[in-house]
Amino acid sequence: MAIFSNQATITYNGITTSSNVAYGEILDVLSATKTVVEAGYTPGSTVTYVVSLRNTGSVPLTGLIVTDDLGGYPFGTGTVYPLAYVAGSVQLFADGAPQPAPAVTVGPPLVFTGISVPADGDVVLVYQATVTDFANPAADGTIENTVTVTGDGLSAPITASATVGTTATPALSISKSISPGQVVDNDRVTYTFVIQNTGNTPVDATDDASITDVFDPILSALTVVFNGASWAAGTNYTYNGTTGEFTTLPGQITVPAATIAQDPTTGVYTLTPGVATLTVTGTI
Repeated sequence: MAIFSNQATITYNGITTSSNVAYGEILDVLSATKTVVEAGYTPGSTVTYVVSLRNTGSVPLTGLIVTDDLGGYPFGTGTVYPLAYVAGSVQLFADGAPQPAPAVTVGPPLVFTGISVPADGDVVLVYQATVTDFANPAADGTIENTVTVTGDGLSAPITASATVGTTATPALSISKSISPGQVVDNDRVTYTFVIQNTGNTPVDATDDASITDVFDPILSALTVVFNGASWAAGTNYTYNGTTGEFTTLPGQITVPAATIAQDPTTGVYTLTPGVATLTVTGTI
């Protein structure tokens, strides 16, 4: 909606008199909404956006341009973009029927051109973007991006925005090593398990994380240490000396969240995994 006004004057015998100010408004016949399909994002994931255009007018709107800012935000002396368009992902529908894909300028900004909305009709634009290293991966991170619709049939640009937050979750990996690598009977060996969390939330006791292994050859006289603290059989873990099966009890494995930092020069976010270490030493 745009407000306009004007005022007239009358001049006679060197005298000028002004009229009242008359006001009017131009109603927008086009409306736009933008939604994101996914509930959240993680680094490198793909998000899907749906832009809906509704024309309530009696004539078609043709040659419209839809510009997406890809969530760009100022950083340093420039702008960084937490989203990057997935090439070839755009789909266009008019009143529910598939249409040829619009022309795309990848940018940033991302630009779709040549879009037409039928009279008293709807157009839906669907496309995907990849989450870049400029998106905040912390548990409270968000990406907000805005589309702007312009064209000759519009009195003013139309905008619509959508915000998506991070998926708050841990992401664990585990590696295992043995020392020494060469042993003889009755030697003591140590298995070291390194658990890394690249997620933005920690693993705590309520997550019931557990490690299971079957030692072959079977170990005896176990010594178990987690993050430097000694563990006791039956309290922190179970061990079957006949089968060699070792299992940590639920809730004993905890791993801190990854540490997140944004490079002050480039704006790129980096993750340093949270780490927990379990060692199991026994006699072969």
